[in-house]
Amino acid sequence: MNNIYLYEDTFANLLDLIFYLLSEKIKPDNIKDENNYQPDLLSNEIKPVIKIKNKKELLTKIGWENLKLCHYAFRTNDPNKELIIYYYLLNSLKYENNTKYMRNLKCVNKTLKLAHYVSRENHKFKGFLRFKEMENNFLYAEIEPENDILDLLANHFKKRLSNERWLIKDQKRKKYCFYNQKKLYFLDEKDVIKLNLELSKNEKNVENLWCCFFKTIAIKERENKKCQMNFMPKKYWKNIIEMEEEYEKDN
Repeated sequence: MNNIYLYEDTFANLLDLIFYLLSEKIKPDNIKDENNYQPDLLSNEIKPVIKIKNKKELLTKIGWENLKLCHYAFRTNDPNKELIIYYYLLNSLKYENNTKYMRNLKCVNKTLKLAHYVSRENHKFKGFLRFKEMENNFLYAEIEPENDILDLLANHFKKRLSNERWLIKDQKRKKYCFYNQKKLYFLDEKDVIKLNLELSKNEKNVENLWCCFFKTIAIKERENKKCQMNFMPKKYWKNIIEMEEEYEKDN
């Protein structure tokens, strides 16, 4: 039977499980989030009581850069990401800071690709995200990213818009992040149901002015939709104010 090791939801819990497996020299057949795992008759599910004696030593050998890469890889929807991360960290005990250069290893190559995918999408959303002013004097934005990047974006806008109150919703995962000019709060739908998500009186005017400006500076004779979609992928148009009209035409 396959031994499937289970953890609960977060990257911190996954790390604890992997550190436990490494310290006990256990090679799992697979690792799965218990909240999304569907049991089968051919697998033996294990959720161990985790005690790690040499955690500090493991952390020192692995290094911050390797952990950051694995953290980004964890944010993808890849069904095998946990096992990929396990083998990357296993190899990082041997190669330490040079692990990312060992591209001949499948786990390293895959981890780097997943981390790059997340990093690239996070970078794009720093420019694509559009805030709207709401009635009760806070800013609101919706996103539908492929990867779970809400807290990465939130930390960026915490610095960028430190004097504003704002709320970002990940429409795909039904998660929210609220910033109150001091602290970030990660919420789910039941926590924000009482919020008034109505546009302020000035917001529609501002949107109209911005869309008018966007169209005015465009040169019709040099229009190139294919090139535009390379820089601003069509899958993001739904939540970009100046592209909403184009999105509705095509859908």
